[in-house]
Amino acid sequence: MKLKQALAIIGFLTTSLIYCQNKQITLEEIWSGAFRTEGMQALHSMNNGKQYSILNFDRQTRNASIDIYDYKTLEKVKTLVSSEDIDEIEGFFDYSFSNDESQIILTTNSVPVFRRSTLGEYYVYNINTKSLTKVSENLVQEPTLSPDGTKIAYGFENNLYVKDLSSGNVEQITFDGEKNKIINGITDWVYEEEFSFVRAFDWNADSNQIAFIRFDETNVPEFSMDVYGSGLYQTQQVFKYPKAGEANSIVSLHLYNLNSKSLDEIKVDKDYSDFYIPRLKWTKDPNVLSVQFMNRHQNELDLWMINTKTNTSKIALAEKDKAYIDVTFNLTFLKDNSFIWTSEKDGFNHIYHYSKDGDLINQVTQGNWEVTDYYGFNEKANTIYYQSTENGSINRDVFSIKLNGKNKKRLTKTTGSNSASFSADFTYFINTHSSATAPPEYTLNSAKSGEVVKSIKDNDRLAQKLGDYKTSKKEFSTINVNGNDLNMWMIKPSNFDQNKEYPLFMYQYSGPGSQSVANRWNGANDYWHQMLAQEGYIVVCVDGRGTGFKGAEFKKVTQNELGKYEVEDQIAVAEKLGKLPYIDDERIGIWGWSYGGFMSSNALFKGNDVFKMAIAVAPVSSWRFYDTIYTERYMTTPQENPSGYDDNSPINHVDKLKGDFLLIHGSGDDNVHLQNTMRMVEALVQADKQFEWMIYPDKNHGIYGGNTRLHLYKKMTNFIHKTLGDRREKNQEEMEETSKIKG
Repeated sequence: MKLKQALAIIGFLTTSLIYCQNKQITLEEIWSGAFRTEGMQALHSMNNGKQYSILNFDRQTRNASIDIYDYKTLEKVKTLVSSEDIDEIEGFFDYSFSNDESQIILTTNSVPVFRRSTLGEYYVYNINTKSLTKVSENLVQEPTLSPDGTKIAYGFENNLYVKDLSSGNVEQITFDGEKNKIINGITDWVYEEEFSFVRAFDWNADSNQIAFIRFDETNVPEFSMDVYGSGLYQTQQVFKYPKAGEANSIVSLHLYNLNSKSLDEIKVDKDYSDFYIPRLKWTKDPNVLSVQFMNRHQNELDLWMINTKTNTSKIALAEKDKAYIDVTFNLTFLKDNSFIWTSEKDGFNHIYHYSKDGDLINQVTQGNWEVTDYYGFNEKANTIYYQSTENGSINRDVFSIKLNGKNKKRLTKTTGSNSASFSADFTYFINTHSSATAPPEYTLNSAKSGEVVKSIKDNDRLAQKLGDYKTSKKEFSTINVNGNDLNMWMIKPSNFDQNKEYPLFMYQYSGPGSQSVANRWNGANDYWHQMLAQEGYIVVCVDGRGTGFKGAEFKKVTQNELGKYEVEDQIAVAEKLGKLPYIDDERIGIWGWSYGGFMSSNALFKGNDVFKMAIAVAPVSSWRFYDTIYTERYMTTPQENPSGYDDNSPINHVDKLKGDFLLIHGSGDDNVHLQNTMRMVEALVQADKQFEWMIYPDKNHGIYGGNTRLHLYKKMTNFIHKTLGDRREKNQEEMEETSKIKG
């Protein structure tokens, strides 16, 4: 670590002891980006393993460029392409290379569809000829170059197209695509949201076959949202959204052969009903396609190997779990078509090596800790690189290990959150490190030893800037409730006096497999929590049962009863902390967003003798209103598990409300629909319960845009002051002020 960074961090750590640190963090600063960190945008390791590319953007000139840097010297070698030199476009904000890095897809315009999907304007730039080819005159989805770089496939209006980059000819390969009915090669809403991918097609290694998933949404119920806009009449957004227990898209697997121009459906040798296809990926063999099939309960997963030449299929791997199986992107095929797989089957997420036929060769990693990311396999060194929690569940470190499970080595030396981006030949990795006390720093590290070669980029200026503000150390610990040691952080006021009593304000998310207590640098909410701490609140976050990175048993204990054990833990934590001499047990509040809003609502209702207030932002009020894939993964269907859905949904506990409640939602939320809040409001009204609420017109699940976030956090801050502020001190101040006036 560099001396100047160490000094900056020491300054940050001792903020509560330095008298000159008297500036107060403001909401305006938080949401204007005053504490934004600098990073490395669109980092890509070049095939030669000696260089990497970065997207650089000049805010003043609006010029974008893809620049090449040398790993060893970190010096800029050249500019591959600059928008300043291309007359046809004004700029670009993202890029991707062809396999041989002779061509680049440039994204010049993008319109969001849902959380991950966009409609975009794209160009292919040929580095050798410096020529530019527009992919389509239309806004298209997921343009993907063939491995040989001669063609590009994309989605448009629910159909798939292939463009020949040499001739310019465009071939439409599906014709039945229709909005809210049939989608080819692009995922439907629920797959995109819950299986985390949009491109549902893939090229084979020889660039002559495209496999894709077809979604038949015909029988999926529609959901509609009013869009108020600024016109005289509102419009409607109508889309297919399968709520728990309702019909999903009927999915099927298809293959297009570019040589024979044939389009065929691929069927496997097993009868499935009501199933998912959450992943498809070609192996190293251009005629062997891997496809993952999953039952609707998501506790059985089959990995199929399909030979498109012989039209045969076989299951290479079949996993079962008493609760559910997490789908990942970690499947990696080696040169011999053996493959790397990650699984929780021994109780913790670990790496496994299987033969191409699915025979287990060995379990590569093992222990009572979790593999949290898989980075790749170095064929030459026979070494796997991964990230894990071996140094504590709130930390992340980068490790290397031989394919046979021997010679494990910790490559990162500094405690906190470490993540790696490896060079193509695995000589180096760029490590991103941060902790609760150290802002992100990017360093070049040796992949063999892990030693830092050079610092690339830091955020020392931000650390120094924060030295002027009143801030407090985020204190990590564990708290034992309900028989479990739960991870916790606490922020106290910088002028904390253990002889005083402070209100307690709790934050959590608590969703299955999530983590809010982590040793990483501040997000926007952390700055808000710091602001609240300096205004006299103790802020606490606890990851209860059901959260992640402490093993499958801890995570999956909430199965079929979402909102039971998680809420019990938050209530028990509040009760225990309320007994501390410096916490006022009559002023305890809780807040959360999305799943966290579901939790904070439940905590206030079920823990009405503990919590005096709650804020719920975009909450689920009943799991009956949420989508199939997420909800049924943890709850099965409402038809099978009605009590699991109803016993722990806050909408059914509104009659218990005693404290102050603030309910917030965006009317354009395509994820957790406004329906959740509207139904909760109606239930509260009919139970004759007073509360406050706020609807943000046309705002989605993130509730942002323009002045929205600032307004939202001002509203929440004011509500906290009104409901948790020290009324006794306020009353005393008012009495003293009155006496002065009378005197």
